Amino acid sequence: MKTRRFTTRKLTRSALIAALYVILTFLSSLVGLSGQGLIQFRLSEALTILPCFCPEAIGGLFIGCLLSNLLTGAHIADILIGSFATLLGALGAYVLRNRRFLAPLPTVLANTLLIPPVLVFAYGMTEAYWLLSFFVFVGEAGAAYIGGELLWPILNKKRNVFFT
Repeated sequence: MKTRRFTTRKLTRSALIAALYVILTFLSSLVGLSGQGLIQFRLSEALTILPCFCPEAIGGLFIGCLLSNLLTGAHIADILIGSFATLLGALGAYVLRNRRFLAPLPTVLANTLLIPPVLVFAYGMTEAYWLLSFFVFVGEAGAAYIGGELLWPILNKKRNVFFT
């Protein structure tokens, strides 16, 4: 039976994923793609396919999202619920790791269901709930599916370099 150990290498990989998530979120903010607005497209959400390649990405994505939300001045509800949505999505991607085209779906669904109430409660958005859900869905699907599909062949080709 194979024993799963949490090594220094895996901890470092998780920390690097968290840092990369924060950097990509800040880059998205710099060009006006992410924030607390109606339309968001976080480049960092493309990383949500990483649990398909290494389970330690789950923690890295969660911590990266938590730090990103803290450092960008998000509302406490957004910090907690948004990070939880990312955690759910990362866990779902890990479960679906052998289903390339389904792997981003848990991230899209978790954010589509959990973020619109945060937008209403924390940021006072008055748009209809279905409209908020639609825009979250579009932003998440674009970032997770398009970004993930761009990353997948690179990560898969270099699997033995990045994930040993």
